[in-house]
Parts: sequence; structure tokens; C-alpha cells
Amino acid sequence: MGEEVAQPVKAKIVKEAPEAVLASGTADVATTGTCAGDVENFCTGTKPGEGRLAACLTKQQTEEEKGNIEGKTLTDECKAELASFKIDQGENINKNLPLAAACKDDASKLCADQDPNDPVAVLACLRELKDQVSQPCKDQVFETQVEAAKDYRVDADLHAACEADAKKLCADVNPGEGRVQDCLRDKAVRVSGECQEELFRQEVENADDLRLSHRLFRKCNGDKNRFCPDVKYGGARVKDCLEEHREDSGFSAECRAEFEKMMEARAADFRLDPTLREVCAHDIEEVCVYERDSLDNIEGFDARVITCLQDFREELTRPECQKEVHRLTARASQDVRMDEPLADACFEDRSRLCDGVQPGSARVIRCLQDAREELSYECRATLFDAEVRMAEDIDFKYPMKRACTAEIGRFCSGIEHGHARVIRCLQDHVEEPDMASECKEEITRDQIRSNHDYRLNYRLNVACKADIDALCTEECSPYLGQACGGRVLRCLTEKQDSITSKACKDEVFYFEKMEVNDFRNDVLLAEACRSDVDKFCKHVEPGEGRVHQCLRDSFSKLTESCRKEELKLNIIQARDVRLRPKLNKACSEEIAVFCKGVPPGKGRVFKCLQESLGQADFGGACRAEVEARGQAMQQDYRLDFGVAEACEPDVDRLCAAEKGKAHGNAEVLRCLVRGYSSLNETCQREMSRAVRLALWDFQKGAALTGVCDADVGNVCQAAQESPRARAAWSIGAVGRCLSRNLAENQPLDSECRALVIAAAPKDAQAMFDSSMTAAAIAKRVQELQTAAGIKAQLVNPAGRGAGIITLTGWVALAALASLVVVIVGGTALAYRRWTGLDKPVVVVTKSGDV
Repeated sequence: MGEEVAQPVKAKIVKEAPEAVLASGTADVATTGTCAGDVENFCTGTKPGEGRLAACLTKQQTEEEKGNIEGKTLTDECKAELASFKIDQGENINKNLPLAAACKDDASKLCADQDPNDPVAVLACLRELKDQVSQPCKDQVFETQVEAAKDYRVDADLHAACEADAKKLCADVNPGEGRVQDCLRDKAVRVSGECQEELFRQEVENADDLRLSHRLFRKCNGDKNRFCPDVKYGGARVKDCLEEHREDSGFSAECRAEFEKMMEARAADFRLDPTLREVCAHDIEEVCVYERDSLDNIEGFDARVITCLQDFREELTRPECQKEVHRLTARASQDVRMDEPLADACFEDRSRLCDGVQPGSARVIRCLQDAREELSYECRATLFDAEVRMAEDIDFKYPMKRACTAEIGRFCSGIEHGHARVIRCLQDHVEEPDMASECKEEITRDQIRSNHDYRLNYRLNVACKADIDALCTEECSPYLGQACGGRVLRCLTEKQDSITSKACKDEVFYFEKMEVNDFRNDVLLAEACRSDVDKFCKHVEPGEGRVHQCLRDSFSKLTESCRKEELKLNIIQARDVRLRPKLNKACSEEIAVFCKGVPPGKGRVFKCLQESLGQADFGGACRAEVEARGQAMQQDYRLDFGVAEACEPDVDRLCAAEKGKAHGNAEVLRCLVRGYSSLNETCQREMSRAVRLALWDFQKGAALTGVCDADVGNVCQAAQESPRARAAWSIGAVGRCLSRNLAENQPLDSECRALVIAAAPKDAQAMFDSSMTAAAIAKRVQELQTAAGIKAQLVNPAGRGAGIITLTGWVALAALASLVVVIVGGTALAYRRWTGLDKPVVVVTKSGDV
């Protein structure tokens, strides 16, 4: 009789998988095969069956690989048999009895829809859903992953897809410790697509546990024990901990290098980042589903989902996802390798321009920024996109955050990060005396860069979206990849009166303050005036408007393009005294004392300063700035906001020829004076105010009032020689003198006379109108006399004709009072000040005075 053949033992514990034949009939390494001696040497107390001998032999092999065993070791033949057993076991869940028993219910619950004829489908399903299975099942699934991570052949799908590539490309690599997978990934460009898919699938499944990345585990286990001893494996916890400590002293260079390679891979494909994958699952489904679905089964290299999450971070609904995306963006802004689109787009540029620059601490990004003009188009455009993202938070501006750590704590400690709030806080304090020079340099550098394109100014970009769409769409098409330069910012400043959003108006004004403070913040002006700055202002330190003033001091010598830009800015500055750094600083106390409550804008505060020049304790430094500004306003009507706004239609109607001439000689203002009677009422009022203040602060040879120089010399000599006017004209002396001479009908040059008449308030001008009757004049003077509280009889009501008014000094005073604003802005105050009955004094304590 022949020898009886043992019948194969079969198992179908998991009904969703095919029935399986058990190895050796016990689902374990055979006790009579090539491992018999090894079993006797190392596993004498182990009961055969259900993989127990295989587990014992595997433990021995692991200790040998660690170098922990002396003496006997596993034979190579047994190692080969052990590997064959594991390979066979990985082909069907029912061949692995402990796994099948632990996962039976989970497979029924979660993997019922798998193909029952596919022997590896259920195990693949359980690996993919391991976070949802019971703990016993999870533990068993993890053990299969450990073995498959060591030897690619234990993963049936990976083995089938990559066997040919492994034999061809990695024939000299011994299986174990993931060496074949490492070899295949290193040679990915030569690996088949099917193998690449399976390699990536395993990498995704293993990404949450450091122990499943053998090369990383080998190099970082010591750092894990040193920096993260209490952190449990799984859930990417150890990886996240090591990332936080990788810059710490004592962190091994070997682990850091390997770890940063892993971080690069995560930055390229969100599926390799378990934390992001988990906390952002809902938001990816809601916001970035298109980008997710566009990925194939091979590792992505364009970070499209991560980029989508960054671009739409304001729309993310889960706080934990927002926090994680914030962390990724901060990391990318510190290391170009963690920004896959930028790293890829600038690969050649980095090699060409930043070779030798050590990655990290934003050094390579700074190198690319400094070499912006030499970058390829793709690199420059991608860098710009990254800078737009960085503009949102100080956490994304690593050099500034590092340089300003102390200042953030000192000035901005209570300010929430995000929406560029801390960045704005630092900008607001940039002139503080205890601001460190390194921090100030970084803030200034960032300001200049942010003003090269409105999209780099986060707060303005957000606040002005609607107004830009409504007012400035023709200036730039950013969605077509067009660089906007300063065109949109210029458009907003020129059309600021049409801006509807208050937040946008505030941001535009803030930009204007930066623009007037440092010429480099106005990219169009800086470009137009580059050669002029080098020629005339090379040694002038930027800031506080010094370069602008230097250029204006040489205005006639500037290039045409620079003159135009400086004039445009000068016109913008006419709107608000806060846009004149030197004047605003010199007049801070005068504004606080004399112009308290005057709302800024539309030239109101400057007008107040002009009208307050005659006040006691009006500082000399402020006076000099106000007078210089007043002289400039006489030269060009556009520098007087009130006149420019109210009179533009009349300028176009009456003074087109003068408007076309070179400005700076008061041509337009004189034309408006000549046509004063036909101006619109608002323009008349503004012109009266402008001329009145020009006469009030009379300067010989001034562009507008120079026509009165001769009359002043002839008829106002006493005003020059009075005690109050020694050494210089007193404020208002010439205006009073000319007004008095006009009231007394003294001869004046016709142009000067026209100026004085235009300077009078509207009702006072009627007194000099020849059509006004003597009775009407008498009535008006009486009204003014009563308002002023003058008891002496200035007018004889019973008189006839012109004789009812005797042009004595008192009458001249009454006539002067009728020019209310020419003298002091109020009849009663005029009388009391100039008769000496009441001279109020404003006491101001100025800093530095004793």
C-alpha cells in the first residue's frame, strides 16, 4: 500500500474572503522543515500553530538585526522559509488565523462590499480603515504592516506589482528593513506605473507610524527616545513631535536630513500627512474636492490639495483644520522645500542663484526674493503667489517674526495673530525709539515689498476687493497672471472719493502715509525718480518724507517723469496734514491746542493752522512749515484741496489756457481772481479763503500776492515799522492794511485791488460794489457796529448820500470788520483785539520750554 497523503487543512473564518489552505496544516512554520533546528534552538517552549513559531523566529531575527544576539543565529535557510511563510500568509486573510479571528466582525461590518473572489481585498480594506476597527483587529493589522514594511513581498499587491521592477532594478538588495522599497523609490523614474501606485499606497497606509518607515525609524529612533520619550506611536504623534524639535540642539543631523525628506514628501501630497488628512477630511470634501479627485494613485508632486486649503483657508469650517493649514503655511514660509509648488518652479533658479544657501530659516526664500529680477517667469510668478499667502500673518514672515520677537512682546502682546494684525501693529510702532534696528529694517523692507502690488498688502487687498472691481479693473488683470505693480494702488488713491467701503478708505489712507513717508513705498514714483534720487538725494536717508522734500527742492531740475510723479503725490498730500510727515510732526502741539475737534481730511486741519498763525505761542517750527506750505499752494492751485475740488469746472471753463501752461507761477489762481464774479458759489468761497490767507500771511514776491508788493511798499509802510512788526511782517498786518485802504477807497493796483476784494467775505464784498446804495452800506455798517459792541457813532443815519459815512480810522475799522475773516474771523473779536479792550492769551506749555 502507498503512503497516505495528508489532506490540506482549509479555513474560512472571514466569510468576505476566499477559503484558504493553511500552511503546514497549522497556519505556522513547519516543525519538520528547514527551520526544525532553529525551532529547537530558539522556540522550544512555543506551541506550534496559528503563526506562533513564526512570531518566535521573527523576534529572534529582529534581535539579531539589532545586534543584540551573541552565539547561535538563525540559518539562512530558515530565514528564507520564514519569509516564504509570511509571503504566503499575506495572500489571504484566512491564512492568518490570529488576524482573521480578531477582524472577523470588523470585516463583516466594514468590508462586506469587497470582491469575495479577491484573496487580498479584505486585508487591503482593513488596512485602509484601520482607524475604524476594534483594537484587537487594529493590533493584528498593524503586525501585518510591520512585516510588509520590512519585506515588500509580504504585501501581496505590492509584491505582484513590483516583483519585476525589484528584480531588474534592485536585484542586489537584500529584502528586509524596507530596503527594496527604498531602492524602488530612489529609482522611481524607472519604475513601472503599477509598481509606483502600490509603493505610494503602502506609504500612505504607513504614514501615521514612525515604526512603519524603516529607514526613518533607524535614523530617528534615538532622537525619539531623547526628545519624545513619552509620546506614543501611531496617529503621526511621534512624527509631529520630532518635527517640533528638529531645530533643537542635540537633534541628530542624520535624523534631521531623513526627516526633512519625509516632510518634503508630505508637502507634495496631503495623503502622506495623516494629521492633515484626518482633521481636514470634511473641508477637503467641501472646498477642495475637485483638487482631491484630480489626483491619481501615484504620489502627487504639485501639492494641489494643500495649495487649495491654503488659498481658501478663510472658508474652512473646522478650527482644527484651519490650525493645521496655518502650521503648514508657516512651515512652508520658513523652508522652500516644504512649499512644493515653489520648490519645483524654482528648482533651476535655486541651483543657479542660491547654490550653497542652507535651507531653513527662510534663507533660500530670501535669496530668491533678493534675486527677483533674475528669476525665470515661472519661479517669479510662483514666488509671488507664496508672498501673497505670507502677507496674511506674521507667522508666515519668519525673518520679521524672528527679528521682532522682543517688539511683538512689547508692543503687540495682546493682538491676535492673523489678518496681518501683528504686522500692522509693528508698522504702527516702527518709529518708536526703542525699536531695534534689525526689527525696523525688516518692517521697512516688508512695507516696501507689500507696496509693489496691492495683493501683497493683505489688509488692503481684503478691504478693497469690491472697490477695486468697481473702480480699477482696467488697471490690472491679476487673474491672467499680470503683475500689477503700483497701478491699482495709484488708481485707489486717485479715486478715493469714489470708494464706498470705509475699511478700504482707511487702508488706502494708511498706504498713503507709507507712501509719503518713504518714497520707496510708491513703486511708480520710485521707478520714475530712480536716477533723480541717485543724482540729487543719494545721501538722504529715506523716511519721514526726507527724500520727497529733497526731490522737491530740486524740482525744476528733475526729469519730466519724476516731476509728474512728485506733483501727483503732492496733490494727494494736500488732502490731509497727516500725509505731510515733517509738518505733522512739527505741528503736533499746535494741532492739539488750536485745531482740537477739527476733523482731518479735505485740507481742514491745515486751513485751521493757517488761520491760527497769529495765535500766541504758535511755535516757530510749525509756523515755518505752514508758511512754506502756504507759499507752495499759491504757486499751484491743485495743492490747495479746497480750491482744486471746488473750482475744477471753472478752471476748465475760464482758465483752460492757463491750465495748459507750466504750473508753479499762480497762473490759474490769478485767472480765477480775474473771473471771480462768474465763479460758482462754492469756488468763490474757496478762492476768497485762499486769497485771504495768502494776504494774511503776506510774503514779498509770492506767486499770487506779488501783484501787491508795490502797494504794500507804498501804503503799508507804517505796518512794517510798527512795534508789532519789527524785523518781519506780523501775521495779518498787510491784510488789514490793504483792506483798510480799500475801504477808504485809496488807490491800489487793479490786480491787487481784485485780490483784496476777492479776499473779503461774500457780504463784505458788496460794500465795494458800486451798485450798492449808501443807505445799504450805512445799514450794514450799523449791523456790524452793533455786533461788535462799538458804542461810538460811526454812522450818521440822518446824513445824506456818501456823507453819511466819514472815513475816519473808526470807519476804516468798521469796514475792516465787514471783512470778518480777513482780520480775525469775527467782528467782535476784531474790535476787541485791535482796540486793546480785550486781549485773550492762550497759554501753551511746549515740550522743551522752561
